[in-house]
Order: sequence, then C-alpha cells, then structure tokens
Amino acid sequence: MDLLRNAVRPYAWGSRTAIADLLGRPVPAPHPEAELWLGAHPADPSLLVGADGSEVSLLDRLTEDPEGQLGSDCADRWGNRLPFLMKVLAAEEPLSLQAHPSAAQAAEGFAREEAAGIPLDAPNRNYKDPNHKPELICALTEFHALAGFRDAHRTLELLKSLEVPALRAHIELLAAQPDADGLRALFTTWITLPQPALDKLVPQVLDGCVAHLKEHGPFDRECRSALELAEAYPGDAGVLAALLLNRIVLHPGEAIYLPAGNLHAYLHGTGVEIMANSDNVLRGGLTPKHVDVPELLRVLDFRCGDVPVLRGDVVGHQTAYRTPAPEFHLSTLDWSVGGSAEGDDAEGEWIDSAGPQILLCAHGRARLTTADGREIEVVRGQSVWVAAGDPPVLVQPVDLAASGRVQLFRATAGVS
Repeated sequence: MDLLRNAVRPYAWGSRTAIADLLGRPVPAPHPEAELWLGAHPADPSLLVGADGSEVSLLDRLTEDPEGQLGSDCADRWGNRLPFLMKVLAAEEPLSLQAHPSAAQAAEGFAREEAAGIPLDAPNRNYKDPNHKPELICALTEFHALAGFRDAHRTLELLKSLEVPALRAHIELLAAQPDADGLRALFTTWITLPQPALDKLVPQVLDGCVAHLKEHGPFDRECRSALELAEAYPGDAGVLAALLLNRIVLHPGEAIYLPAGNLHAYLHGTGVEIMANSDNVLRGGLTPKHVDVPELLRVLDFRCGDVPVLRGDVVGHQTAYRTPAPEFHLSTLDWSVGGSAEGDDAEGEWIDSAGPQILLCAHGRARLTTADGREIEVVRGQSVWVAAGDPPVLVQPVDLAASGRVQLFRATAGVS
C-alpha cells in the first residue's frame, strides 16, 4: 500500500480551479488543468511515494513484479499491465465529439496502421494501441454531456421546431426512416457536407435555435448547447451533429457508461472517469485535430434512445457502478454526518485486495490500515495504490464531524 503522486494534463479545455482546488494548490492555476491521471498509462504513469519520500513509477513496479502487484489472474489476462486508467476530468469548455472502437475494431485498425507504417505520433493516426476504450464518468459536480443518438422521433420534433426551411430535405431524410439507419444517413450527410455548404446551413440552424430560445420551446437546453458549440467551433459539422445526441445533466454521484461506438462530448463539469487503458479515439468534430470520417462511420453505433443514468447499487457505505466492462469497476466509500449511525466512523469498511486497486479521497480525511498493521492517512485529493499482494485494508473516516463527509472513489479491475 503506497501513496501516489499523479500527473496533471494541461489541455486547453480544462479548468483553472477544479483540479488545483482538489489537490490543495493555489487557485486559480497558472494554466488550464484538464485531467488528473491515476494509473500506469505509459504516457504519464503515477509515482509510488515511499515512507522516506522516494518515488518509483507504478509502471516500473508492475514490470518488476506483475503477479505481486496485479495478481496472477489479472496479470495473465491483461498481459502484465494494469487494465484500467482512472482520471479526474475537469471540463471548463467542451471536449471534441468522439467515439471509441470495439475490441475487434481496435485490433484490426491498429494492425492495419502498423502495416501501413504510420508513426504512432502521426497526427493522422487513429489507433495508438490494439485495445478498446469503454468508459464511465461519475459526476463530482453538476456535469453536462452529449452522449448517444436521441430517439429519432424526438429528434424529428427538435428539427421541426427550429422552423428552418434549409433543413426541410434533412428532416424528410430522417422522417422516411426514423431509426438507426435514418440517423446514419442524416449524420453522414451532415459530416460530409463541403465547407461552403456548412457555412451556409449552420448559421440558419443557429438562427432557428435563437428563435426557439426566445419562444421558450421544449428544446431550450439543446439549442443553447448548439449556440455555445458554434461560438467555439464556427462552421463545424459537429454543431449539427450535436443536435442528434442526448443532452444529459448528471448530478453529483450519478454516472453514465459509454460503450464502443457511442458518439459523445463532455461539455462542462468535474467528474471521476474510469476507462480501459487505451488511447484510441475517433473524432467527429468540435476539434482542430484529425477527423477520419470513413473510420468514424465504421465504428459508430447509431442505435438510438436514452442513455441510462447510473446511480449505483448501495450496500452499507459502498456504492457500486455496474458495467459490462471487464477491465474496470468503480465504486465509492461514503460516510456523512447525517447518514452514519453512531460508531460507524470507528468501524469503517474492510476491502479485499484480490486484485489491483486505486483509492482516491474526494472529500474529507480517511485512514487506511492493512490487516498487518500498516497505516496511511489521506486527505482530499490524495490517492493510494493497493497491490493484489497486500492484505485486506480497513478504510475509516477521520474527523467526520469536522468535515461533514468522507468519500473515496475505488477503482479495481472488472469482474468477468
């Protein structure tokens, strides 16, 4: 059991306050901070901090002792690598519109680009590794996102409500087949429009959005998002595509799971994200980066409907977010002054260490004690690596009355 020091990724869309505040650093930060990475991704592995202050890369520790750190089952299945990556994601501005491939698509795409000799760092490279990247985001603050294609009939209502004559042919296209195939046809039409056509159509659609907002129509949030995206990415086909997606607001503790092929964009907010340990992203707009339209269309899932909001299964102080992903599992340990019976803060919760896990303190202060007596205290923003070979760990809130709440996020490998 070791404290972790984790890398902060300074992407332009990040927040100057959220991650700095979580880590107890001065606010605002000197530049946007978008993601805090917790794990063993080769691009930015976490560092294990010894009692004497020494540091060693978690990636190196896994290489030296895969079975002791991962457990034999995990090491055998995932090739001696940590199968998940945990992040704190802080979006001040929208991320790109994107989707991730399935495992079979990723393996085929990676092999194809390797055979073509495309360098891994080439801007037109789609597949950085042969792995898929399912992910789950759990909100720490109110979190706004676009995710998955909305029911086609509801989208027809939205497009008609804009009263834009230039959309008539597009509406008829979807109305003729109001299902996944119709959405594929409409999305393909929009994302392949020549720039002069986009420069003509997008402003007319935005005018329709403005009129809709003035009339307080039923799609206010969708129209407002389109206007905000257009301000950041004028003339981008992704502005139109955003009108096809579910507009989701997560409250703290709520989560969504994004499987392969789900077109999505995170808009604003802070959350804990967990994903398969992969870099594979197919972008669909709202970005200056490479957009490979044919490859994107190959991986997208156009099945439509609501994206389920997960509130977790609660047992005692633990809340578990169930997904079909074999690489990861996310849960929380949570105590609050109003929700804890007397004595709960002393009893705590035992967690096993059958596999690798990372614990991140999101609120308050907690004490982690192994069955053989080792002890670490963590405060908000600190995290701990627990190896598969470590004994079970007792997690206890500290000074619960003072903080009002103690919460830890727990990332482990999934259960197949």
